Amino acid sequence: MKEMPGTKEMPAKKGVLIGILIFAALLSGAAGAAAQREGPPPMQINGGYSWLSNSFNGVPGSQNALNGWNAGVAFQPWHHLRFKLDYSMYRGTNAGVPQHAFFILGGGQYEAMFHRERFFAEALAGEGGLNGNWYVANASGYKNGNTGMIASFAAFLGGGIDTPVGRHAAIRVEGGMQHSGFEPITLPPLSQPYHLNGIPNYFGRLSVGMVWLPREGSVVMPNGESSSRTPVESEIIFEGMNSVGHFHIFANSWWSYLSTGGVEYDRHSWGNFIGARVDYSAEILPVVILRQPTETDIWGNPLGAGRTNREIVPGVGILPIGMRLLWLDGKRVKPYYVIKAGMTGYTKKTFSQDAAYENFCLDQSVGMQFRLSERMEFRAGFGVFHQSNGFVVPSNPGLDEMMYSGGISYRLGHSQPGF
Repeated sequence: MKEMPGTKEMPAKKGVLIGILIFAALLSGAAGAAAQREGPPPMQINGGYSWLSNSFNGVPGSQNALNGWNAGVAFQPWHHLRFKLDYSMYRGTNAGVPQHAFFILGGGQYEAMFHRERFFAEALAGEGGLNGNWYVANASGYKNGNTGMIASFAAFLGGGIDTPVGRHAAIRVEGGMQHSGFEPITLPPLSQPYHLNGIPNYFGRLSVGMVWLPREGSVVMPNGESSSRTPVESEIIFEGMNSVGHFHIFANSWWSYLSTGGVEYDRHSWGNFIGARVDYSAEILPVVILRQPTETDIWGNPLGAGRTNREIVPGVGILPIGMRLLWLDGKRVKPYYVIKAGMTGYTKKTFSQDAAYENFCLDQSVGMQFRLSERMEFRAGFGVFHQSNGFVVPSNPGLDEMMYSGGISYRLGHSQPGF
């Protein structure tokens, strides 16, 4: 039987074609695998044992470390930077005096991977609280039974390493330097805060515990960009606040009243947490009006004409460190919680003639946002506004104010359909 021309070349051509197809499939598979490289986990929740290098009355010759625990949460990273909240508590006794302290801090955590380990550095700031008899146990004759100041600005600088022990867990070791400014009080009849040489303000802090990673990171492209790009949700809020009352948490004074007006900026930056959208939040307060007694003592208590007369002290504020949790995003009614930290400055000393012009501040509130149109919403809330100078001067009366607020939110970028 006579062969048709070219039949011998056909199997060879088929083999080459099949080889090309297999090579192309392998390339596409490798490209797909590269495109689906996992990113960092969107959230870190940590907790464990914590050690503080000294007691707050630990003068030379009588220094004892304190034991306690700490817990924190770090939200979704943005260019390796996470917003972090940290809480720590310590207990002990030094020179026969109890030491019961806690710290609420917030700030940034910057991280990088090296093989399997995750290294990070952190800078946190906030408030610390301490039992009133931390300096001297016998408080008879002291104002309010306190032999030392019970609140102070606090800061922490440090870092650590996470070593994975599973797909959703890691062992964390972290340490650094913590600062606070708790001061003793002079003996009666003066009963005034003062700085005593030898009282520690800087402490070493070491913590060991576990980190829980609730779920894996998002799918990213090889260049680090998300496989699906969507517009970032952001908004600006024109808001006013006014005080309705006082209470004591970190502050001694409660005879002043506060009103503010400003602009808040919120940007969806850290994914989701407990069912809420997590936003970066910052605020500028070009209008801050404080109404305080005209005459006070070092504690901020009204004296003389100050018992009946008040003066208006104008100021400004900036709160660049903050976070907002927004539930039911896209609905007509949306609950929220927001916390922001920063500073306020005034044209004269506030809360006491012996205090400072500048104060650290912490603002937190809960409320609702109601949709008015595709881009506009009405916002109403109730919260707490704290101010104190962190003992940058010996007198630190501070102010804890209950506030109500209202404002108009304007959505930036794309509008929200379905109104």
